[in-house]
Amino acid sequence: MLIRVPRKNDPRPSEITPERIYRARREILKGTGAIAALSAVHASGLPSDWIESRGYAKHEPVPDLEITPSPYTTQYNNFYEFGTDKDDPMRYADEMTIDPWSVEVSGLVAKPGKFSLEDVLAGVDLEERIYRLRCVEAWSAVIPWVGFPVKKILDKYEPLGSAKYVKFTTHLNRDEMRGTRSFFSSIDFPYIEGLRLDEANHDLAIFAVGMYGDELLNQNGAPFRLVVPWKYGFKSIKSIVKIELMERQPPTTWNLSAPQEYGFYSNVNPEVDHPRWSQASERVLGSGLFARNQPTLMLNGYADQVASLYEGMNLRRN
Repeated sequence: MLIRVPRKNDPRPSEITPERIYRARREILKGTGAIAALSAVHASGLPSDWIESRGYAKHEPVPDLEITPSPYTTQYNNFYEFGTDKDDPMRYADEMTIDPWSVEVSGLVAKPGKFSLEDVLAGVDLEERIYRLRCVEAWSAVIPWVGFPVKKILDKYEPLGSAKYVKFTTHLNRDEMRGTRSFFSSIDFPYIEGLRLDEANHDLAIFAVGMYGDELLNQNGAPFRLVVPWKYGFKSIKSIVKIELMERQPPTTWNLSAPQEYGFYSNVNPEVDHPRWSQASERVLGSGLFARNQPTLMLNGYADQVASLYEGMNLRRN
């Protein structure tokens, strides 16, 4: 069953993409062959109508947030496994095979193992979550995700009392992910991210299996990704194959590559600039060439819900 859960600070109705535009986009994709990426998702062990069959209901207008038209969020992506240009994921992600797909759960859990995605998602109710997405590169979007709280999955495998952090690892297949074969990549693979366990257990943190009411496209992290809306987008790791519960803070990809630029927490903070650009404002995808940037909100607009996680912490240093 898919539950629409209204939340404070959700997007404005004017940001919501009309369904006719999204459906037209899918017809264009069919004509160009790009729909192969969606077909690959269907081969991940889940039925092709899995989201719809679980009671998907169209989203209702939500105060204060405007959904970004889907062509912008499916054609403009950071997924370095397929290349560093923004359109590389759309062009090449259909080369990634996701049949079968499994997720390994390990570390400080009572029930470790390697599980098919279908088993991982068994018994989970889907929800639509319309969230802001803020990239560290100072652009933003608003996306209607289909997913469920991370905590629902973690609890299935029973974290031990000593677990304090969660480490996530992205799928790696160098034969199918041409960006991982580049001599000029600025990061090492596989891609790794992490959260403190209390962050992962917060209700706003979700695993997503869909967006705009359909299964995820490969370039958007099919078939199973993380979404943490109060953090910069690179924290929301895509195409997850490993989840590890740990006692110590895990090293993460961008923090290892450029620790002076990308901290472990990487919470959205307009008062702390990136060393090479300001974070005080953001360019909204689809807003037009001459549109003004909009001010960036503390914790991406979710401060009322998540600020308590960081009481006593120096948000500039962290």
